[in-house]
Amino acid sequence: MNLRENVMAIYNGEQPDYYGDIMPALHIIMDPVFASDSVPQDGKEHRDSWGTVRIFLPDSPGPHPHLTPENIVIKDIERWEEQLIIPSVENFNWSNARDEAASVNRKEKFVAAFSPAGLFERSHFLMGFENALMNYLEYPDEMKAILRKIADYKISYIRKIREEYHPDIIFYHDDWGSKQNLFLPPAVWRDIIKPLQKEISDAIHESGMIYMHHADCICQPVVEDMVEIGIDIWQGVIAQNDIVGIQQMTNGRLAMAGGIDGPKIDVENITEDAIRSEVRRAIDTYCPGGRFYPSIPNGICFLDWNNNIAMDELSTYGRKYAQEHPVGK
Repeated sequence: MNLRENVMAIYNGEQPDYYGDIMPALHIIMDPVFASDSVPQDGKEHRDSWGTVRIFLPDSPGPHPHLTPENIVIKDIERWEEQLIIPSVENFNWSNARDEAASVNRKEKFVAAFSPAGLFERSHFLMGFENALMNYLEYPDEMKAILRKIADYKISYIRKIREEYHPDIIFYHDDWGSKQNLFLPPAVWRDIIKPLQKEISDAIHESGMIYMHHADCICQPVVEDMVEIGIDIWQGVIAQNDIVGIQQMTNGRLAMAGGIDGPKIDVENITEDAIRSEVRRAIDTYCPGGRFYPSIPNGICFLDWNNNIAMDELSTYGRKYAQEHPVGK
C-alpha cells in the first residue's frame, strides 16, 4: 500500500500494511491566505490580518500571540463591533496554490489545507486569554456574536479553497483544553462553540473534504459532541485522555491520531528502551480499538536523538503489529 491507501485502510477499519502517523500522507498547501499571516522566526512583533500581535522566537516551535492591555484588538467586550475588523479571503493570487495542488499525485497522497486559529483560539487571540475566559462566562451574547463573525470567515475560507484547489482534507486547529481539562465548562462550550463548529463541519463536508481536527489536549468531556459535530479524525489525542474509554464510547464513529506521550519521551537522560516501550505501549493499547493512527500528538520529539528512536520504533513495531494482528481475526 502507498501512504494514502494505508491511511484509508485504517480510516475504513480495514487491514493496513502498518500502523503509523497520518501526517506523512498529507501534502499541506501553503495557500495565500495562510501565507499572508505567517510570522517570520525573528523574535519581533508582527500584526496578523486580524490585528493580533504575534511573535516567533528563534528557539520556539511556533509563533504565539504576544498580547498586552495596550495591543489587544478587543479592549471593551461591549464595544466589540467598533474594534473587530474581519479580514477577507478575496483579492489573493491563488495560482501557486493551484499549481502545487495539481502537482500532487492524489492516488498516493492527500492534498490538505491548514486552518489554524479556530473559534476558541481566535477569540482569545483577539482579547487575551484571561479576558476571553471571563467573557465567555459573563458576556455570552457578545461572545456568540464575535464567534459568529469568526465562523463566517472560516466558512468563506473553506468555500474559497474548495473553489481554488479542492483539498482532500482540511487540517483544522483549535485547542479546547489543557492536559488537565477543558478551558471552558462543557455547558458553555456546547452553548457557544458547538453550534458554530457544526456549521464549519458542514461546510467542510459539503465541500467534499475530510475534517481532521487538531486538539492536543483533554477533549474527553465533549467527545460525543465532537462526533455529533461531524469531526472525522481527531488528531493530537494526548494520552491524558482515556483513549480506550473514548474508543468504547464512540464505537468506531471517530478516527483518532496520537496516543504516544511525547513529553514523557522528549527529555534528556532517557533510555532508548524507555522511548521504544512508550511507542509500543501506545500501539498495543489503542490500535485494537480500530481507526487509530499511533503518533506523537504534536508530530515529533524536539530532541533529535529521541525523535529518531521514536520514529524507528513506530515504523518497525507499527508494521509488525499490523502483520501479527489482522483486522477482523
